[in-house]
Amino acid sequence: MRRAAMYLRVAASFGVMTLGALVMLAAAIPTLFMARRLYSEVIGRAIGAAILSICGIRYRVHHVSSPLDPRTPHAAPLSQVIYISNHTSTIDVFLLIAIGLPRTRFFLSGFLRKLVPLGIIGYLIRIFWTVPQQFPEQRRRIFQRADRILRRTGDSVYLSPEGMRVTTGEIGHFNKGSFHLATSLRAPIVPIYFAIPPAMNPGMGYDAKPGTIDVWFLPPIDTSSWRLEDLERNRDDVRALFVRMNDDVRRHGAPQLAPELRPSPARGVLV
Repeated sequence: MRRAAMYLRVAASFGVMTLGALVMLAAAIPTLFMARRLYSEVIGRAIGAAILSICGIRYRVHHVSSPLDPRTPHAAPLSQVIYISNHTSTIDVFLLIAIGLPRTRFFLSGFLRKLVPLGIIGYLIRIFWTVPQQFPEQRRRIFQRADRILRRTGDSVYLSPEGMRVTTGEIGHFNKGSFHLATSLRAPIVPIYFAIPPAMNPGMGYDAKPGTIDVWFLPPIDTSSWRLEDLERNRDDVRALFVRMNDDVRRHGAPQLAPELRPSPARGVLV
């Protein structure tokens, strides 16, 4: 019975994704495929929220000196930023879409293009599709192209330095791509920490349980003085911040980085 319910949720989620891709495509044709923010921040958010709702997942957003205007959680950032996060679950992708990071492009694994609806959505919102680490030259070209585009457009960007889902409960190894990009663009890094309770986390699978996820936006990290010679040290310093965050949440249920944290109301529908 439980497995049947999981299959129904997966089928319903795929149906929502397919319908959303068709709606996005229908909106893209008359707008000549130029209204990326409409596709991403309006239609995309609705797709992500619907899939979370199917799974009975709510989320709370907490801000600590966020680059977002405090009057509205989804206002445009004050400048181009690079969002990074831990990556523990299949849920993460839909959570990021539902949050609606403003004027933001994404790096995602090119493998996901095999899901045709997600491939259509990714094309329309201009995802940078990546390849595995064992293809360093291809990855370098992908990041160089992204650097040129982001420098020209001033868009923000999201990517996970872990590069893959880490389901051990620990913070995984951080790749250098995020930090190379931040150093080149001189754009501040905004760390995002996903606190997904183990009891509801599907990990590498799809059997997500109902519950509430806490999403923590940490203070921006200034990269204006970063140099490529310090790339590994800067990467390790940022990873240490995530390790500390991870430990705080596991021990105390919340980060101990700043006492003035104020969570927003939970979003989504818990069923």
